Amino acid sequence: MSRVGKSIIKLPPKVEVKADTSSITVKGPLGELKSPIFEGVSAKVENGELVFSRNSEDQKTVALHGLVRSLAMNSVKGVTTGWEKNLEITGVGYRAQKRGKDLVMNLGYSHEVVFPEPNGIKIEVTDQLKIKVTGIDRQLVGQVAADIRSKRPPEPYKGKGVKYSDEYIRRKAGKTGKK
Repeated sequence: MSRVGKSIIKLPPKVEVKADTSSITVKGPLGELKSPIFEGVSAKVENGELVFSRNSEDQKTVALHGLVRSLAMNSVKGVTTGWEKNLEITGVGYRAQKRGKDLVMNLGYSHEVVFPEPNGIKIEVTDQLKIKVTGIDRQLVGQVAADIRSKRPPEPYKGKGVKYSDEYIRRKAGKTGKK
């Protein structure tokens, strides 16, 4: 039984949803998104609510039922309020700045790391150590934040690097000196 798939999505007032056999199109104040509908799952809009149903009870269809509903919910939330990920930079001399459409970071390398801003994503540098990634597509926002973090992941000894703001870095003790 898919509890996620059975739950109904209540549509906010300014959101339009069109469902056909292969995809759901969601339009809202921030933009338009498409999410897929897989075989065996169907969607319909009735009374300002989006309802999903499945044709069979095999394990794959039950799993896809919940997945389709979650993807549609992410699209509805994305076009109404949007998604954001916050990153923090830790380290002496580490900093970030915006230069046109590019995010330029000094991360302890001999060169600057330049990260171009992809379409549909807005990258803001609130101060030199905080980066905010926003957009309407949840998957794209998370992927861009992960790509920025991968330029210098946090290390466990001093905690230097780029980390998510809610991420906890488990610290290790360093080597002890000779006695």
